[in-house]
Amino acid sequence: MLDEFLKYIRDNKIINKNDRILLAISGGIDSMVMAHLFIKAGFEIGIAHCNFCLRGEESDLDEELVKKLASENRILFYSNRFTTSDYAREKGISVQMAARDLRYEWFETVRKENKFDSVAVAHNLNDNIETLLINLIRGTGITGLTGMKPVSNKIVRPLLFATREKITKYCIANHIAYREDKSNAETKYTRNKIRHLIIPVLKEINPSIEETLNETAEKLSGIHEIVTEYINEVRKKVSANKKEAIIFDIDKLKSLHISKAVIFELFRPFGITGTTSGELVRILTGRTGSQVFTRTHRIIKNRNEILVYHQESPGYQYFRINNIKDLSKTPGILSAEIMTDLADYKIPDDQYIACIDYEKIKFPLIIRKWEKGDYFYPLGMKQRKKLSDYFVDRKFSLVEKEQVLILESDGKIVCILGERIDDRYKVAGTTTKILRIQIKNH
Repeated sequence: MLDEFLKYIRDNKIINKNDRILLAISGGIDSMVMAHLFIKAGFEIGIAHCNFCLRGEESDLDEELVKKLASENRILFYSNRFTTSDYAREKGISVQMAARDLRYEWFETVRKENKFDSVAVAHNLNDNIETLLINLIRGTGITGLTGMKPVSNKIVRPLLFATREKITKYCIANHIAYREDKSNAETKYTRNKIRHLIIPVLKEINPSIEETLNETAEKLSGIHEIVTEYINEVRKKVSANKKEAIIFDIDKLKSLHISKAVIFELFRPFGITGTTSGELVRILTGRTGSQVFTRTHRIIKNRNEILVYHQESPGYQYFRINNIKDLSKTPGILSAEIMTDLADYKIPDDQYIACIDYEKIKFPLIIRKWEKGDYFYPLGMKQRKKLSDYFVDRKFSLVEKEQVLILESDGKIVCILGERIDDRYKVAGTTTKILRIQIKNH
């Protein structure tokens, strides 16, 4: 198996000769066999172990076994303990997802800090086909059917060639100590149901099902490369980046007569899955304001466009400003200053710079979200206008309206930050002091 291991690494250009590799070792059979192969092959390695503190003493015994392996072979050892259940509750995700997020984030930190070239994880051929079947059951595009990659950024998977049966035989032949996670035998998790209930039935039909599905995934991977190139060309034609949003032109989408499958692939990078793809198709023909939320993005229909926003875009709620110094430190404000030398000063033609008659405002100032019923006197107008009507005139999308901040003084709107000031606070011939505010251009 060592020869196969080295051949797979060479054929897939997984590791270079002088690379330093950080091994992710859980203490289970797959990772302990992987460690044994790396040691026998003579690579320069370190060992990293995550204790997720989910199985009490069992988790601690896993850590002790991995630490012993590192010590006996004089290998650098890194370990970390996580309060995984607490993290899952905080993020509103499953414990399994929390453990995945925590370990990969920590592995990358250790890799960078200690100058390792990549992180090796012990996914095997069976893990690969289980992932393929999970994606197929849940609904996926072609990407989900291509399986895991031997190299993905700084993560390498040098055991993808080996079945679980082959790994077990190698483990027994080489007397490799490992620990069994008892939860692997339970069938309450989707992966375990596939492993213990579905794969055995498929093997009755085709005894070589692992190899067959793996070959299918490899073929689909080649097709995926062709599809990806096509999707990227389509995306260039129908979308554009604007500030914090990606904008898709619905007319251009329609003119290309593209299928639902292509629509799915276009929006898949934004978290669209099989279960949310139907919602996406509906908002394409729906009314303005129709939207769908994914785990990472918010997708909204706005007139003849589809707007895609990242869910983590910053939002500001309410700030009480007692002086100019406080205003300068307010999120969204680049600078705020009082200007008194006005002889040669010319007000910039820049919507992100607001020049206000300082003597007309009263502290404390308020920066807040707009509310229904808010009105102001747009610069150059003597009649008041509701902000809601102003946004309609300016063709603001739902998200743009939600992100609007206003500056308020004594209960009156001084300006819409980054947009327009109120005519009542404009700089005039009698102005002796100017409050100059520069707003961040997002």
